[in-house]
Amino acid sequence: MSAATTSRFVSRLTRQTLALILAGGRGSRLKHLTLWRAKPATPFGGKYRIIDFPLSNCINSGIRRVCVLTQYKAHSLIQHIQRGWGFLRGEFGEFVELLPAQQRIDDSSWYRGTADAVYQNMDIIRMHEPDFVLILAGDHIYKMDYGPMLAR
Repeated sequence: MSAATTSRFVSRLTRQTLALILAGGRGSRLKHLTLWRAKPATPFGGKYRIIDFPLSNCINSGIRRVCVLTQYKAHSLIQHIQRGWGFLRGEFGEFVELLPAQQRIDDSSWYRGTADAVYQNMDIIRMHEPDFVLILAGDHIYKMDYGPMLAR
C-alpha cells in the first residue's frame, strides 16, 4: 500500500474517532504546582499546559472530535481550553468539548477512576456515534500520531 493510500485510510479512520481525554487528575505528587489547578492545567514551557500535548496529538493525527473530561479544580484548565482550542469548525463536526464531572449515574460520588469516568459519559459517547473511541490521559507529555495505531 502506498503512502498516499495509507494517509487517506488513516484519515478516514481518524475522522470517525472520538477522543476522550481524562483531565481530572489531582496531581498530588506535584505538590505546590497543583494546589490551585488540575495536573493537566500545569504550565509547561511558558504559555503551554500539559493538556496541550494530548490535544495537539489528536489534532495532528486528524482526530477533530475531542471530549475533555474534567473534575478536580478545573477552572484554569477550562479557561485554557476555551481560549486556546476554539479554532475547530463545528459546522464540519469538529470540536473540543468540555465535560465536567456531573454525577450522572448516582448522587453519591464523582468519578471513581478511569473506567468510571468513561462509563458515566457513555450517553455522550453514543450521541457522537464514533466508529472508534480513543481514551487518553490528559497529563502525559509525548508526541504521537494516533492514525497508524488506529489502522492496526
